[in-house]
Amino acid sequence: MKNSKEIKEFDAAKLFARKKQFGGYNFCPFCAAELEKENLDGHDRLTCSNADCDFVHYHNPVPAAGAIVIKDSKILLVKRAHPPRLDRWCIPAGFMEWNEHPRDTATREVKEETGLIIKLNSLFNLYSGDDDPRTNAILVLYLAEEIGGNLQASDDASEVHYFAADEMPEELAFASHNQAISDYLSSR
Repeated sequence: MKNSKEIKEFDAAKLFARKKQFGGYNFCPFCAAELEKENLDGHDRLTCSNADCDFVHYHNPVPAAGAIVIKDSKILLVKRAHPPRLDRWCIPAGFMEWNEHPRDTATREVKEETGLIIKLNSLFNLYSGDDDPRTNAILVLYLAEEIGGNLQASDDASEVHYFAADEMPEELAFASHNQAISDYLSSR
């Protein structure tokens, strides 16, 4: 858990600028030689300047997963307790861990943020997001229902609430979450 000093020092503009510069990487993680920008396969990439090293930095999006949890025709949202987008509502979701399946990420994130145990009913859709200052993401969303646990905000959430379609917050934390909620509501 980050302390309040770290939260106050969150600089979205600085992170967006670093993200546009290949995440701010300057040196090869294998041999420590400087990285150079090179056009490979029609894309600018960072490559190692050491002729004996073949490292290429592929600036790829990070996978994330979550769930649109439905109860009594309402959608579960969480209010973000940390930057980016502090105090904005979003779908319970998060970044995948190494060797974790998106299904496991979705159920873990919902439990961590809301205290609920869920059953995933189906894959809902995939979204691409570039409005997080930390990284670009590919978001895998499932439709789910709660089957246990106790609803309470924890981990990265300061509040949790089920919203009816006409009660939705005006704008969610991330554009991909706005699109997903819009897609879900229009598909009912």
